[in-house]
Amino acid sequence: MSPDLRTGAGGDAGQLDRRLSDIGWGLLFMLTALIWMVPAQQVPQGTWLFGVAAILIGINVVRYVNDIGISGFSLVLGFLALIGALGQVWRVDLPFLAICLFIIGASLVAKPWLTRTDRVRLAAGTRAERPDHRHAAGAK
Repeated sequence: MSPDLRTGAGGDAGQLDRRLSDIGWGLLFMLTALIWMVPAQQVPQGTWLFGVAAILIGINVVRYVNDIGISGFSLVLGFLALIGALGQVWRVDLPFLAICLFIIGASLVAKPWLTRTDRVRLAAGTRAERPDHRHAAGAK
């Protein structure tokens, strides 16, 4: 029998989010312990960073598929870990500050499309009503 992540006390999105967070932390601890147990010369460069990237990005994919808000912070960390791992594998000295700035900017640009409520609202062509401040007292 395969356990269903959605079952449990209540089965709501908050419960699933907490379970995913616990699973992610558990996987990160297990990955770190396993890499520490293997002799260093047998572990390829970037292995830990690839594992961290897979866990962080994977947990966010599961959150997205289950209509739970993704964690932008862990998603950015996951992509940074992936870039760092690729840099170690290719033995390239990457400009991490520039990469961090690019990823932060890209995440700010992509945020409206990654948020389901915004995507639905944008697809429907409607906008949230904004108060018109031009008609405030004292304005001509």
